[in-house]
Amino acid sequence: MAADAELLIDRRRLRRKLSLWRVLGIGGLVVAVGAVGLRVRSGDTFGLGGLRPQIARISIGGFIAGSESTTKLIERVRDDAAVKGVVVSISSPGGTTTGSEELYRNLRALAEKKPMVAFVDGTAASGAYIAAIAADHIVARETALVGSIGVLFQYPDLSGLLDKVGVKVESVKSAPLKAEPSGFTPTSPEARAALAAVVGDTYGWFKGLVADRRKMSDTELATVSDGRVFSGRQSVPLKLVDGLGGERQAVAWLESQKGVPENLPVLDWKPTTKSDFRLWSALGLGADLIGLDGLAARLRQVGDETAGLAQGGLLVLWRPGPAEAAR
Repeated sequence: MAADAELLIDRRRLRRKLSLWRVLGIGGLVVAVGAVGLRVRSGDTFGLGGLRPQIARISIGGFIAGSESTTKLIERVRDDAAVKGVVVSISSPGGTTTGSEELYRNLRALAEKKPMVAFVDGTAASGAYIAAIAADHIVARETALVGSIGVLFQYPDLSGLLDKVGVKVESVKSAPLKAEPSGFTPTSPEARAALAAVVGDTYGWFKGLVADRRKMSDTELATVSDGRVFSGRQSVPLKLVDGLGGERQAVAWLESQKGVPENLPVLDWKPTTKSDFRLWSALGLGADLIGLDGLAARLRQVGDETAGLAQGGLLVLWRPGPAEAAR
């Protein structure tokens, strides 16, 4: 009887150990498969370059705030010999002026080495339009939104609320325009004029960029640079875009005008980011591949890196309604 009891205990211990190793094995498989999937999907084939000739797709979406990972992605695409052409797929309302300028300059550097076309898949407004004009040819869907050429500096005025609740903010400044606008006091005419000068200067830079890249006369530029968005159909005669269609039409331009071989696969290239984001993304992709959809969604939620967008400064951003970009 004692021997049977010991045998039963040993079997239970062995079962627990096997269960633990099964869990660890599945976890390791998820991480490994996810890591491989992420690197292949992002165009990174473990230092060997592209496995075959291809067209790289770089997607620009959401708020443009400047990103080291996107800069490195563009550099990897630029230096990969297997990439024969690039489609920059854009669906964004814009972002900060500095982030948009950085993206534009990086894309221009890429265009100097690889044939590149921009495809407006939804919206290319303000800062996103700055990204689009980095390409030598722009294709937009007929119902896409394009333009919003303007600059915005936005801040809250809480002085009325503070007066109602009896709160007063005191400050000692080295000069009247230091830390203006503050939001705690009404903006003085001098501070407003100083801000308007900055907005006007940046607006002039934006318009000059459009005029140069799109070869517009002063009259043509004045028509499109009042802050409005235009549909893709409207944008062609206004010279904001070159043609209408989908990604297939964008690729056809690369083939016919830039000598890119026909029928190449169009592959997504994704930025690699912080190690914690790579881990969660790898886990999520691995869970997808073994059919654990719920777990995959949860892992991606944990690794979401959308926090930390720019908190201030000049914006080249399209916001429908009263906050639309200043003319």
